Amino acid sequence: MIRKATKKDLPFLPPIYEKAKAFMRQTGNPTQWTVTYPEPELLEWDFSRDALFVFEENGTLYGAFVLAPSPDPTYAVIEGAWLNEKPYGVIHRIASNGTHTNLLQEAVDFAFRQYPNVRIDTHEDNKPMQHLLTKLGFTYCGIIYLENGDPRLAYQKEKKGQ
Repeated sequence: MIRKATKKDLPFLPPIYEKAKAFMRQTGNPTQWTVTYPEPELLEWDFSRDALFVFEENGTLYGAFVLAPSPDPTYAVIEGAWLNEKPYGVIHRIASNGTHTNLLQEAVDFAFRQYPNVRIDTHEDNKPMQHLLTKLGFTYCGIIYLENGDPRLAYQKEKKGQ
């Protein structure tokens, strides 16, 4: 089940992100998320803007992600081209503790219930995420840059029939 995070969920999120970072390191992506990322303040900010969601089963959290409405400032400039300029939802910071599968598919389905387009980005070393995005029908659109200047591969998918 996906639901909005509550304040009580926040202490349970760091271990989920630690598992996700360990998976990234094991699959050749050691630098996308720093040792402290995401900082507690960032998770608090995501929570405060009602953009933080969790995956839960039988009262246990097993994943988390951000789903925020457009515009995303880091998506304003792209080396390439977005599929369209329609309103979109953006998925950030998706993480799993490794106990469940198909979290990205579930998050994308959830996002499409609210937005006609979904955008997402990932690190060039995050091959598993790139593979999943392609498998889920996302189109590679180009390179965007984070606030700190780091490049990311940007993807978009438009809801069918839009």
